[in-house]
Amino acid sequence: MQITNVDEQEIQEPHFLKDGGTMGQSPVRLWQWWLMVSVNIFFLIVGQTAAVLLGRFYYDQGGNSKWMATLVQTAAFPILFIPLFILSSQDSSTTTKTTVSTQLSVTTLTLLYVSLGVLLAGDNMMYSTGLLYLSASTYSLVCASQLAFNAVFAFYINSQKFTSLILNSVVILSLSSALIGVHSDSTEPAGVSRGKYILGFLCTLGASAIYSLLLSLMQLSFQKVLKRETFSVVLEMQIYTSFVATCACIVGLFASGEWRSLKGEMDGFGKGRVSYVMTLVWTAVAWQVSSVGVVGLIFVVSSLFSNVISTLALALGPIAAVIFFHDKMDGVMVVAMLMAFWGFASYLYQQYIDDSKLKAAQNHVNEVLIESTLERQIV
Repeated sequence: MQITNVDEQEIQEPHFLKDGGTMGQSPVRLWQWWLMVSVNIFFLIVGQTAAVLLGRFYYDQGGNSKWMATLVQTAAFPILFIPLFILSSQDSSTTTKTTVSTQLSVTTLTLLYVSLGVLLAGDNMMYSTGLLYLSASTYSLVCASQLAFNAVFAFYINSQKFTSLILNSVVILSLSSALIGVHSDSTEPAGVSRGKYILGFLCTLGASAIYSLLLSLMQLSFQKVLKRETFSVVLEMQIYTSFVATCACIVGLFASGEWRSLKGEMDGFGKGRVSYVMTLVWTAVAWQVSSVGVVGLIFVVSSLFSNVISTLALALGPIAAVIFFHDKMDGVMVVAMLMAFWGFASYLYQQYIDDSKLKAAQNHVNEVLIESTLERQIV
């Protein structure tokens, strides 16, 4: 077929994702890809920062239920049905129907969502324990180690390449977390013993590792199991895994007996009963906004990139904690935060190099396409 009436913009702008794929059965141009990436980055950074600060506020004002703090991390998932309904109608009109042979069985989907949901619930519980015994700034900096864990998991599970810059990022972030781990003077909340501080540090570190594993498994699920490239699938993944995690947390809340203390906790909350309820509600909403950004970046880019942006948000966390909670930022904390930014910058520069190489390859393809078109016109 001759390409004689191709629009110039169609030739110059790439129609595929960074990894050469397409979204929703239709090609995506570079500006659309960057728009999707930017929106998801915004959701992740704003949602995660707000959720961490509200979680620390809950504990500071008298909240003490780890199961409640875990529950709110996934309980707001029903609000995601609104964008899912909108996107599902758009997908049905712009994408082709999947054939019966490619449709997944209910058993496969159930097993996938239940497995990821239970893992998510356990991970959230460890995060809640860590935030209970650590200040918001220390918690955020320890969580930055998740990028190092994810780089390893992405290498073995998702075949993510390991360049010198990524290795540098992993090492720097690991050293940043280690620096926080050995420096606990004046960094833990009032009334927290040395033993509880260590427990909080280990729980946060372990949760970061499990979270990184979860991201890589989600990316693998998109590639090998779901095999459907629409954002509706991203929302479905978030909704169903959050539903399973929420059910697990409700069981834990009642099995542990913490539900009996909730009324007294509300009555004794430092800012009042209304503030108690609103803190939990907005924490739940913030976590869902963050989760959409996380899963969206896994879908559009990769699990490692999603974790890098999450690390950036965590590096910004100490600054927000100093502003809102007046956390202490001594020299060691400042160095650890700067190291976290350094680790993020290393990975970001690797992304810039990859972008440059991809752009050069695309320009070469476009030049070949134009030459071929001109030759056909001459003939």
